[in-house]
Amino acid sequence: MGILDKIVDFKRKRYANMVRTTCSSCGSGLKVNGKSIVNSNTTLKDNVNFNGMTIQGNGKVKIGSNFHSGIECMMITDFHNYEGDAIPYDSTVISKEITIEDNVWIGNRVIILGGSHIKEGAIIQAGSVVVGEIDKYAIAGGHPAKEFKKRNIQHYEKLKKERKFH
Repeated sequence: MGILDKIVDFKRKRYANMVRTTCSSCGSGLKVNGKSIVNSNTTLKDNVNFNGMTIQGNGKVKIGSNFHSGIECMMITDFHNYEGDAIPYDSTVISKEITIEDNVWIGNRVIILGGSHIKEGAIIQAGSVVVGEIDKYAIAGGHPAKEFKKRNIQHYEKLKKERKFH
């Protein structure tokens, strides 16, 4: 192993340790290939893969097993209160939960806003903004992200049954 490989390996271990010690719970097989920041209300199941994730805010974030993210992704759980006693917003912070079920893959530079729920097996296209709910097996993209295709459900279920997870 060359010096550059050792540096990359050291960084990955350090990033994973930072995530593991900050989140409220973490399953087995965590991989963190790029600098990632989570909040203390984040729960991670097994085989979560971050390639550069920032979870901003104090809201709960639940991430299921076999989650994969692209680079420079962000989850934002907190919002300013624009209906309060000041303009453009007051000092109240509104936190909303984010739920991501098992086997979800999000592309590079995806933003997921509080109140979002991405269901099992969904894929989110790079550069998308998720607001609200993405259905099971959906392939979604855009601003806001909308489903434009479904995965091959029979193929997905076959691989899931055979436990062929990346």
